[in-house]
Amino acid sequence: MQVLIPSPLHSYTGGRSQVEAAGHTLAEVLAHLDARYPGIRFRVIDEQDRIRPHIKFFVGGELAPAIARPIRKGEEVQIICALSGG
Repeated sequence: MQVLIPSPLHSYTGGRSQVEAAGHTLAEVLAHLDARYPGIRFRVIDEQDRIRPHIKFFVGGELAPAIARPIRKGEEVQIICALSGG
C-alpha cells in the first residue's frame, strides 16, 4: 500500500514523499516502515504505543484514532504533522 509521508519525516525516507508498506493494521504498517526506515516510528508513536499529539493518521481517507486500526487492501495511509509556532 502507499504511505504518504509529510515533509518533516522525509529525512527518514531518503527524501521520498510516498513509500510502500505492508500490514493488516496501522501498527503493522508502522513496524514495516520502521524496519525499512529506522527511527520513523518513534517520531509518530510514543513509548506507550499511542499516536503522538501532533500526528494524525488517515487510512482510506478516514481519521485513524489508534494504531490498532485495521487496513483493508487498497487503502492508502497518510501521515499528517501539525505545525506550531508563535
